[in-house]
Amino acid sequence: MSIRPNSSLLRNLVAAAFAGLIASTAMAQGTQVPAPMTRDQHSAAESRIKADYKAADDRCDSLKDNAKDVCEKEAEGKRDVALAELEHSYKPGPENARKLREAQAKAAYEVADEKCDDLSGDAKDNCERKAKADYEAAKAAR
Repeated sequence: MSIRPNSSLLRNLVAAAFAGLIASTAMAQGTQVPAPMTRDQHSAAESRIKADYKAADDRCDSLKDNAKDVCEKEAEGKRDVALAELEHSYKPGPENARKLREAQAKAAYEVADEKCDDLSGDAKDNCERKAKADYEAAKAAR
């Protein structure tokens, strides 16, 4: 007497094993599938980001000259990256992932370029070239 496996049972076992494999792989990599964000959560997070930006920008007012400019670029960059991260987590997908990478590259470039203004002559030129090259490399890595 031979035992024939029930095909639907076998199919369910294979599906369960596959789901377990995917879940254990994600856990091993330390990644989690984020819970969907509601519109209210998105709106609250966006308000927090804007309030954090306003506070950071206000702190820049006590600075002078290029230090103030650098501070403002850092605050703007953090805001722009945070908003892009929020959009990517609210509506995950390749388009928002691309926008996030662009925001990160642009923020890093603008801060680096602003810091170059503290230099002069060849040092400033080299600094600006490096900032631009780093920006182009980050854009190309997309």
